[in-house]
Amino acid sequence: MNFATFIATAVLVLILYLAIRYIYKEKKKGTGCIGCPYAGSCHKHQSGQSCDSHSAMK
Repeated sequence: MNFATFIATAVLVLILYLAIRYIYKEKKKGTGCIGCPYAGSCHKHQSGQSCDSHSAMK
């Protein structure tokens, strides 16, 4: 493994680690739809349904 391959692999591992850590923290806080701009005020999520589409809110 040369140095460039090592650096590229390290960067990818770091990005993957940070993404997993972000998802874990958001789920621990109770966020239902991670990344959804309506996650805090989602009526579907608050009623126990899944938040699969918000096209009506656009």
